Amino acid sequence: MSPAVHVPAAGPPDGGPPGGPDGGPPGTRPGPRRTEAARRVLARRPGTVLLLAAAAMLLLVWIPACLRVGMVDLRVYRTAAPHLLSDDLYAFRLELPGPDLFPLPFTYPPFAALLFLPLSWPPWPLVSAAWTAASILALGVLVHCCLRMADPAAEPGRHRRRVLLWSAALLWTEPVAVTLALGQVNLLLAAGVAYAVERRSAAAAGLGVGLAAGVKLVPAVTGLYFVVHRRWSAACWSAAVAAVTVAAGWWAAPRSAAGFWLHAVGDAARVGPVGSVLNQSVRGALSRSLGHDAGWSAPWWACAVPAALLALTAVVRAARRTDHLGALLAVQLLGLLISPISWCHHWVWAVAAVLWLTHAPHRTRAHTAALTAWCLALAGFLIHWLALVQPDIWQFGRPWYLAALGWGYPACAVLTLVALLRPVTGKATGRARPRGSLFSAGASGAGASGARS
Repeated sequence: MSPAVHVPAAGPPDGGPPGGPDGGPPGTRPGPRRTEAARRVLARRPGTVLLLAAAAMLLLVWIPACLRVGMVDLRVYRTAAPHLLSDDLYAFRLELPGPDLFPLPFTYPPFAALLFLPLSWPPWPLVSAAWTAASILALGVLVHCCLRMADPAAEPGRHRRRVLLWSAALLWTEPVAVTLALGQVNLLLAAGVAYAVERRSAAAAGLGVGLAAGVKLVPAVTGLYFVVHRRWSAACWSAAVAAVTVAAGWWAAPRSAAGFWLHAVGDAARVGPVGSVLNQSVRGALSRSLGHDAGWSAPWWACAVPAALLALTAVVRAARRTDHLGALLAVQLLGLLISPISWCHHWVWAVAAVLWLTHAPHRTRAHTAALTAWCLALAGFLIHWLALVQPDIWQFGRPWYLAALGWGYPACAVLTLVALLRPVTGKATGRARPRGSLFSAGASGAGASGARS
């Protein structure tokens, strides 16, 4: 994310401030001294940094949601869920004021509405605040699981500092911020999947993935992670749990379940405008380039098949070198690329991409290119700006430059998959990572040096 900054290994023997009399190295200018001082403060108080960032985000999301229309997806979850009991779940539409807000349907399987039922009981301010806080906590869980997969041997204190600082930084990336602003379920599902695949128990791993697939279909692609790692029991458990969620939804609302599974599940247009720049799947990006919905046409197959083969190859290679985070990342990118609809807030797995690219043992040019692309897209809120200038959310045609920029997330995903194909151990992989990064080592006391792992 940020350039690596070397951290002094220890303070002076007398316990005074390191370097010159004002705390900086001798002969350094005020700017570098202030940067070093800020880095030491962040390393010493990572919990405070995350707490302040989380409080700021909570207020930015929660106050507008209480004062005016906000967290629209959470409103859909909350308002639509009781319609499950009357078996007219998919006839529901949430009408909200605003020129860009069309009547919003409930688009998930019936089992998801069953889980969302308790959201309809407490008052809205309490629900929205609790949901936002839980999503921020889920981001921390996701970062924790990703970093532990990337570096299982990390010292506990260093790992904790990494988790806190990375969570505070990634909180302000586009997919995470948009997920919080809309009140989406993405962070909760991603954290659940990441936590589940780490479980040694096949039943526990399958339970987490199966439940996530029951709420939203795309997490079912995680079963491929189990297959590649020959975790057959976990794959069977996840399929069985997913089947139970289908049965539970069918039991709760037979007519709604039949309408969803037999008719609506394959209709991408029911979810929203396929051609909007918010849809960052291959189908969405290709449709904007062609000027019409690509559907399952030959051009779509010409793009989707190579992307799928690239992702599958990356999964296999990552599994062979025991790169668990890389394999999980490749599987999730596969699902996002080939899904008909992958809104920009679905791409919370970009968090895992940034962490993998940063903490890879050695960095090739492919790593650097992919990490740079992700940083520009995520921190620059690329999709937000493109959404502001798109002619209309329902219109497919775009000027060529907007159509090209509309490939932003898929292009970053492909670059990441290419990096996953490259070996990450041995001298031939490229230069070693810089040492002493703020997000890799984390200092204690006056500071301590450490290498990224």
